[in-house]
Amino acid sequence: MSTIGFIGLGIMGKPMSKNLLKAGYKLLVMDKNQSAVAEVVAAGASAAATAKEVAEQCDVIITMLPNSPHVKEVVLGENGIIDGAKPGTVVIDMSSIAPLVSREVADKLRVKGVEMLDAPVSGGEPKAIEGTLSVMVGGKQEVFEKCYPIMKAMAGSVVLTGDVGAGNVTKLANQVIVALNIAAMSEALVLAAKAGVEPELVYQAIRGGLAGSTVLDAKAPLVMDRKFNPGFRINLHIKDLQNVLDTSHEVGVSLPLTAAVMEIMQALKVDGMGDNDHGALIRYYEKMAQIEVKR
Repeated sequence: MSTIGFIGLGIMGKPMSKNLLKAGYKLLVMDKNQSAVAEVVAAGASAAATAKEVAEQCDVIITMLPNSPHVKEVVLGENGIIDGAKPGTVVIDMSSIAPLVSREVADKLRVKGVEMLDAPVSGGEPKAIEGTLSVMVGGKQEVFEKCYPIMKAMAGSVVLTGDVGAGNVTKLANQVIVALNIAAMSEALVLAAKAGVEPELVYQAIRGGLAGSTVLDAKAPLVMDRKFNPGFRINLHIKDLQNVLDTSHEVGVSLPLTAAVMEIMQALKVDGMGDNDHGALIRYYEKMAQIEVKR
């Protein structure tokens, strides 16, 4: 079995890389954070100093990075993947970035005979640890099929949604729905609490009906327990919504509800809550209503 490259060992990348090791894959990893590298090496991986070095030794390279500029730097920059990759290499970018950047990076790799899948994930740190992420993939069918078992080792579902860029368009749609769901939950539970009705009982009453959702079940119990440590930080959701709004303006779509939630998140960031879980969106409403939603 050939060695897979893995670049980016953050909150998501570290558990994802460990799940590849558990599935029996050999890994060559790279990250600026040496303690993260050391942890994954201790689990059985090898380490490289540069992205170029990873590309020289691996036919499949996974990147899991914060945003578009980081992906461009690692793939196309000095000592980047493009400098070391051989024709036939596949780059699976699992970062959540702007779809147009995915297409730009893929076009430049293709000149060197390197294929790319954009394959962002949903599920946050808990599902990254469990290996049950949802992966939304853009790229060629044959490249997808070749890399499917690798992605499936980290995921519960892996779905091809179109050509390169389609994965990140799908992820942006996902992030719109998650953000608006959390905002809707926040408005409803703050209303209930302020009106003197027990939020826990409201949650239990509505979760089995049409208002029920995966988001509601994931976030309402944490909010009521006042647990705002991140599975997914507000700052990262701001990054995703910025990519949503940039893309919507480029293609000519008006997203007024997304824009409103973006402004709420910006207010929370200014209030020092950017590193809180996005469930802390409720704290914006709580502050205005002078009430806390708790058990």
